[in-house]
Amino acid sequence: MMPEEDADIFQASTCAERLKALGEPLRLRIIALLRHGEASVGQIADALEVEVVTASHHLQILKHADFVTPRRDGRFIYYSIQKDVLRTKGKSSQVLDLGCCALEVPLQARQ
Repeated sequence: MMPEEDADIFQASTCAERLKALGEPLRLRIIALLRHGEASVGQIADALEVEVVTASHHLQILKHADFVTPRRDGRFIYYSIQKDVLRTKGKSSQVLDLGCCALEVPLQARQ
């Protein structure tokens, strides 16, 4: 039998929700865009060629999963990646730390 402290080492429910939030290609594209810095909902929508309402919907899911942080400036909302989520790993990649696991992402697109 497993020790009780090892029974939920992955925090399975929380981890599954965070992984589910990344399970949509547009959300991964938003994360990739925000790796370069803060952006408004409109800037994100323009860069990814989607409607503002679509970008806003996906940003809310990422916010709920603690991947992004909003900042209001007048009537605009700017989003950035949570400070503890993204860290640099060497010269060629970054790591998205989910708490239960981590995803390594290249700094540049592979050719």
